[in-house]
Amino acid sequence: MRIDINADMGESFGAYTIGDDQNLFQYITSANIACGFHAGDYNVMNDTVKKAKENGVAIGAHPGYPDLQGFGRRNLQMTPREIYNCMVYQIGALIMFAQIQGMAIQHVKPHGALYNTAAENPAVAKAIAEAVYDTVPDAYLFGLCNSELVKAGKEAGLKTASEAFADRQYTDDGRLCSRLLPNAVLKNHDEILQQVKEIIFHKRVKGLSGGWITLQADTICFHGDGANVVEHTALIRQALEKENVFVRSVGAPA
Repeated sequence: MRIDINADMGESFGAYTIGDDQNLFQYITSANIACGFHAGDYNVMNDTVKKAKENGVAIGAHPGYPDLQGFGRRNLQMTPREIYNCMVYQIGALIMFAQIQGMAIQHVKPHGALYNTAAENPAVAKAIAEAVYDTVPDAYLFGLCNSELVKAGKEAGLKTASEAFADRQYTDDGRLCSRLLPNAVLKNHDEILQQVKEIIFHKRVKGLSGGWITLQADTICFHGDGANVVEHTALIRQALEKENVFVRSVGAPA
């Protein structure tokens, strides 16, 4: 049994430090690197690519809405063509930093509100998939399990990786609960570990009403800006490996 562990990284910018990237890199296998629109900047992007290389972690672009103040978690009214161009701009920036470090872009994962919109909106999902295909056609497109984004990626001819979340509560229809709701983000280690085990071993996750949602996850996300994320990720990876789960990036050889 195999799983990829990814985290959103490089979200500091200017004088602001977000997350504990240095320590988190020890326990993840794929890094979603912010590209400057919702978080991150040119200095942080370059440093994050370097750190990923040093730690043997695969890298991916993590583009979001141009919403630095809202951390990309607010919906913006953008046309599919605007979203396409916004994606190309951000992915292109990371491509160059990666090339300088001799690294390849393994994947692309939209951030925040853009990710959630693409899970349900076929036109937005298609625009994102086309942007990935036109910039890094060999990369994986990460999308929520059973989402329009994964469907659009497959239709565009991309490799896709279905993603589940270690620390997020799910709605009854398999989407992520709004962060405005209480307990939308899981913080208790035992709860997070139990959810991860259900996802990996039983291919399911519990919805708000207590019913089970079937899913098939290739990668599991831990939020880099979450409370105690380094501790949670370290202990959960250790627990999985004790149960003979191979923790590898999606692009790594079997």
